[in-house]
Amino acid sequence: MRVRYSPLSQQFADPEPIFEELRDLVASGDFTLGEPVDAFETAFASKLGVKHAIGVGSGTDALKIGMRAVGVGPGDEVITTANTFWASVGAIAELGAKPVFIDCDDGFCTDADLVESAITERTKAIMPVHLTGGAADMTKIMAISEKHGIPVVEDACQSLMARLDGKTLGTFGACAAFSMHPLKVINVWGDAGVVVTNDDATAETMRLLRNHGLKNRDEMVMLGYNSRLDSVQAVVGKWILAQVDDITAKRRANAEYLDRYLSDIPGLSIPLRSPRVEHVHLLYILFAENRDDLLNHCQENGIEAKLHYPVPVYLQPAMQFLGYQAGDFPVTDKNSRTMLTLPVDQHLVPTDLDYMIEIIEGYFRQPS
Repeated sequence: MRVRYSPLSQQFADPEPIFEELRDLVASGDFTLGEPVDAFETAFASKLGVKHAIGVGSGTDALKIGMRAVGVGPGDEVITTANTFWASVGAIAELGAKPVFIDCDDGFCTDADLVESAITERTKAIMPVHLTGGAADMTKIMAISEKHGIPVVEDACQSLMARLDGKTLGTFGACAAFSMHPLKVINVWGDAGVVVTNDDATAETMRLLRNHGLKNRDEMVMLGYNSRLDSVQAVVGKWILAQVDDITAKRRANAEYLDRYLSDIPGLSIPLRSPRVEHVHLLYILFAENRDDLLNHCQENGIEAKLHYPVPVYLQPAMQFLGYQAGDFPVTDKNSRTMLTLPVDQHLVPTDLDYMIEIIEGYFRQPS
């Protein structure tokens, strides 16, 4: 039996409804920042409960544009987590700023208790990372933000529709970034992203930044970027957005089922499941003894398990100029040695879940 990782062939098994809209788009010639983008942005903002959603070229661009809109520039520092995907720090570096790392908590997200100690006179923003579909403690982080007058840009690229204390992620900080990469909860046929805010002035700045800083066709009021959400991707995104409640409900149900049957296996442990967090489980991660051997066992038995991320970003060659050393972030380091990612998407069926449980149970029952 095989349990594949990517659900894309099933999610887009019948693309005809999308093709119908794309035929209308081609006939209209409305390819750049037109009605399809407006319709998607309106639907996205409504779903999250925010005033403004601005479609951009990628989740990385969403982070970059959000940070620049709150004033991050060359020589500034941005506090973020040592346990994150490369885009978080890449976006900071693109602005000429410096990432300042802190450790994550046992739920893979930024440890809010470490934020304040990392603040210096050069700190221009705090970028909490909501990793794997979970949530950083935004209540604590926003209190620190207000105390020190430092804006928060949420990296919610992996946690679209997750909630903390009933409040949707992306609605806490000055702005927030989301990704629509093909392996995200709302995914399109390539790269795309969204940056959201409730502040009118911030929204206006971000709309300018995504389109060369153009106020109109003939007037450039700031130096910006070419980071417009493609109209084709807006059509695909709106089609998927209409399904997002069902998608996230099925992912939660699959994760809860796996938790129930894997949590009592000696040699495995489940990450922190805070009752305050409504998790969307973009990734389903376990902590496992003999992780690499278990990974091989899963793959040999047809389960496309993966690792996120075996070498933390702070130890990557590109980050060596910052001077961090192995051991500086012990929770991140522990996670990198022990985490294992299993498929959890909405298209899995009970036999897929039961097979994964059977194979993993069988591994730990093997004679040593």
